[in-house]
Amino acid sequence: MKASPSERVIVVPCSGIGKPLGSVSREAVYELVENTRKGVTETICLALLVSGDKETLQLVRNSRCIAVDGCPMQCAEKNLKHVGGNLVASFRVVDALKQNKKLKPKSVTFLDRDGLELAAAVASQVARKVDEILTE
Repeated sequence: MKASPSERVIVVPCSGIGKPLGSVSREAVYELVENTRKGVTETICLALLVSGDKETLQLVRNSRCIAVDGCPMQCAEKNLKHVGGNLVASFRVVDALKQNKKLKPKSVTFLDRDGLELAAAVASQVARKVDEILTE
C-alpha cells in the first residue's frame, strides 16, 4: 500500500547514540518503514529536526507523527513538540522492555538477539498505532 506524502505517518526515532535502547528505537523504526508498514510510513533524522531544517520542519508540522524514544528522556517527543510537530502518538522502548523483562539488549553497534526481539516488539506496537491512525 503506497500513500501520498500527506497521508503518510512520520515515525521519529530518538538518537540514543551509544545506548542499546536508542539502537532498539532506530531498529524498530527501520523495520516499520522498510517492511511492516512500507509505503505508509517514513522516518526523518532527529538531528535535522533539532537543527531546524526547513523541509523537515514543514514535514512534521503537516504530517501525523509518532515519536519512538529509547529512554525516559523522550528526546524525539520533546523535540517534535518543541517545533510544533503534529505529534499523535509516542512510544518508549523502556516501556516495552518492562513488558519483556527477559530481553536484555547489550550491544549498541549491532543489536544482539534480545535487542532485535525487543525492536520487533516495539515495531509491532507502533504498526498497530499506524493502522489505527490511517483508519481514522
